[in-house]
Amino acid sequence: MVSFELNGRAVSVDVDGATPLLWVLRDELGLTGTKFGCGVAQCGACTVHVNGQATRCCVLPIDSIADAKITTIEGISTHSDHAVQTAWVEAQVPQCGYCQSGMIMATAALLAENPSPSDEDIDTAITNICRCGTYPRIRAAIHAASKTMKVGATK
Repeated sequence: MVSFELNGRAVSVDVDGATPLLWVLRDELGLTGTKFGCGVAQCGACTVHVNGQATRCCVLPIDSIADAKITTIEGISTHSDHAVQTAWVEAQVPQCGYCQSGMIMATAALLAENPSPSDEDIDTAITNICRCGTYPRIRAAIHAASKTMKVGATK
């Protein structure tokens, strides 16, 4: 049995300790916003926050997150109105949308740590892969969210 906080709520799961957090979220807890991409923690589709840090959870064993605070895309805001989500829509970032939850989670973690990232900071921190190639719109959305967050508009 592993217990942790998920999107502000205490949860416990009884699964094999080696089970990746991604599969616990999707299969055991029904939170399908976090996506499977590559299975080797390279593409970033599975990014969630573990104790506030962007973490790729497709290879993260559930027993390593006991008592941690996990935030998924479902928990980042109540009404999909986090500054990053709003900027994503305004910049028309998504095409297929598959990478978006992981990209948004990575961006939210970046902006929490660095509220005014340069293009170089973005390139260094956001290594998630977008198969549609919307990187210019992603960068524009990150800068827009940064400006919005500075005026206290996050939820």
